[in-house]
Amino acid sequence: MTVKRNLTIQLDADVIREAKVIAARRGTSVSGLVATELEHLVRADARYERARQRAHDLMHDAESRGGRTWRRDELHEG
Repeated sequence: MTVKRNLTIQLDADVIREAKVIAARRGTSVSGLVATELEHLVRADARYERARQRAHDLMHDAESRGGRTWRRDELHEG
């Protein structure tokens, strides 16, 4: 079982009022809305980090193709 902990945040009164309306339409609480959005954010960030690390690893492990390195001035010559 996951241990749940409390989190206190401060928001503008208008944001809280609108969040309560949204939560009511969705059949949840403001706390539930915040929890769901934070969970999505954490999962998306974890997916991004895994993809970033995989891309880094693939580039690092790739064999050299003997390509030429270019200098900026060479690329911009007439």
